[in-house]
Parts: sequence; C-alpha cells; structure tokens
Amino acid sequence: MDIRKFSLPEIIFGHGSIRYTGSYALQLGGKRVLVVSDQGLERCGWVDLLLDILEKSNLETIYFDQVYSNPRDIHIEAGVALYRESGADVIVSLGGGSPMDTAKGIAAVVANGGTIHDYEGANRITRPLPPLILLPSTAGSGSDVSQFAIITDTKRRVKMSIISRSLTPNVSIIDPDLLDTVEDHLLITSAVDALAHAVESYLSPLAHPLTETHALNAIRLITRHLPRALRTRNPEDLERLSLASTAAGISFSNASLGACHAIAHSLGGFFDTPHGEVHPIILPRVMRFNLPACTTRMADIGEVILGGRRASDEATAEAGIIWLEDFFRTLGTASRLSDIVPGAEDFQQICAMAARDACLLTNPRPASANDLLSICQEAW
Repeated sequence: MDIRKFSLPEIIFGHGSIRYTGSYALQLGGKRVLVVSDQGLERCGWVDLLLDILEKSNLETIYFDQVYSNPRDIHIEAGVALYRESGADVIVSLGGGSPMDTAKGIAAVVANGGTIHDYEGANRITRPLPPLILLPSTAGSGSDVSQFAIITDTKRRVKMSIISRSLTPNVSIIDPDLLDTVEDHLLITSAVDALAHAVESYLSPLAHPLTETHALNAIRLITRHLPRALRTRNPEDLERLSLASTAAGISFSNASLGACHAIAHSLGGFFDTPHGEVHPIILPRVMRFNLPACTTRMADIGEVILGGRRASDEATAEAGIIWLEDFFRTLGTASRLSDIVPGAEDFQQICAMAARDACLLTNPRPASANDLLSICQEAW
C-alpha cells in the first residue's frame, strides 16, 4: 500500500457529551467564544443549553445566527466582522453542515485574511485557524470530522469546495441526544448524505484500509438503523446513526468523494436545492455510470447492503443498486430531479460547473460535463 495521510480531530462521543463543551473551550485557551448556530436549534432549546454551559464555565459568549441552508459567502463576511469586533478567541458551532461550514469559513478568513473565495479548491489555507469546536446536531454532513467546507458563491451561484487539513476542527463533540428533536425529513436527508459519503469514498481511487472500514461500516449502520430510528426514535438507533455519520465523515475526509457530490454541489449552488434531497435521485445513477470502472468494489457495497454476494460481482453490484433505489422509495424521498428543481434548461451550465468540482477528481470513472449532463437528463 502507498503511504497515505489520515486526518482526524479529537472526538468526544456519547449521550450528554455536550456538557463538556465549556471545559474543552477552556483547554484551548478560550475566554470569549463565538457561537455559530441557527434559528431552528434556538427553537429547540439547544442553543440556550449550549450558551448556559459555556457561561457556567466562565466564558463570555457572542452569538451568530446568520446561517441558512447552503451557507453563503455574505454570511461568512458577517461572521468574520463579528468575530473581529467582539475580540473572540474560540469558535464553537452547533448544528448541521450549514452552521459548521459557516464556522469553518469564518475561522479560515479570520486567520488568513482576504475573502472566502480566495480559498476555493485544495490546500490554499496556509495559516492555523483559531480553536474550533464543532457539535453536530444531525447525523449526516460529517463536517465535524472533515477537512471540507462547502460555501455558496452568491454571485456565481456556485458551491465552492474548500479543502484543507486546517479545516479539521480541534474537537468534535458528538452527542446523539441532539437527534431527539430532528424532524423526520431532516433525519432522512442527513442520513442519505452520510450514505452517499460512504459509498463515494469507498469507490474513490484514494480509498485505503483506514477509510474503507469506516465507509462499509457506515453503509451497514445507515441501512439497518435509519428505518427503525424513524419509527421509534430509539436512543440506540439514533446513536448508531451518529456513529455512521462519523464513520462516513472520517472516510470521505481522507478519501474524498465523486460525481454524485459534484452534481449535488452544482445543483445546490444554482437552485439552492437542499443537499440531501439530491442524493437519493443521483446516487444510484452515478453508481451505474461508475460500475464498469469499479465492479468488485461496487459488489463489496452490494454485499454489505444485501447481506451476501450473488453469483457474480456484476450481479451483486446491480442488486445492491436496486436495493438502494427501493430503500429510498420506502423513505419517501424524491425520485426525479423534476420533483426538486424548477427546470432542466440550465443543466448544461450546471454540469459544466460540476465538471470543475474538486470532488470529480476522485470519481472512479472519468466523467465529462456531457457525461454528467446525461445523468441529470436521465434523472429528470
């Protein structure tokens, strides 16, 4: 095996672990904490709980809530201004991928200057970020353990992939109790996002044993525990989904992704489409496109999903894809792009943008803008 690097934050995992946020902020030298979250978590009471925990640790807090689905460059600018004006020295983010990526964007610009656009692509962040603690409130984005941040450039209507070891937080605090208040649609789309992370990172040319184990485990956990979690909200099933999201995040952070995410980023940047709604539609189609280039590895995924292998790798892989399509239907997700985006006339432009997405570099089969366009048109 070639020499590979493997990046991880310190991970605190378990029910009630949110209570350790203050002590970790203090260990990182914090005195004044910028808290980044959103109004949904305010309504659920989680923001007040977090602020109380920090204040009981004798930390000053400044709260930033200009966070929306598909986080935007203009909100990064506002967060940077607040961080500098307030004299904050630590950033704590509570939320799904949007608050956490917003926090990462703020931290990158605070430490390195310029604007968030300067850091689009890989390895363009050169200076260390301020201490960063992330608390995921959904089981899906993996931002709390990854080297990625996805920020929308509002002028170009493009989602920028920003990839750097510096974006891996100092600490990830993963408390499955936060999933108690997640409504069904968000629980589903978050878990499907994690599933796509696991599938694409397993098929990536950069995959290696340290990532493969995490990817296959995430696939197994999500396909087994998501339906039960939706029915019962059993703490054990929610914990397994948190574990799956963490495992998938670890895998894709180190092995990257593929065409499904390249398309999802471009659709989200152009139409502001929620990220997790794209994957159930596009992932099976991308898997079929990639199948000739990675049949054995696709069969490995099929074996995990099906609980056994079929007569051949091709049969196992195809049966696994069919199973996933049925799985998504039982979850009630959209099955065609016409269900979630207003029109197909912009697909050529969107796919041209997707062809430049950093995630496409690690797709197992080379894909042109026309290949991506064919996938989107078939999905329409």
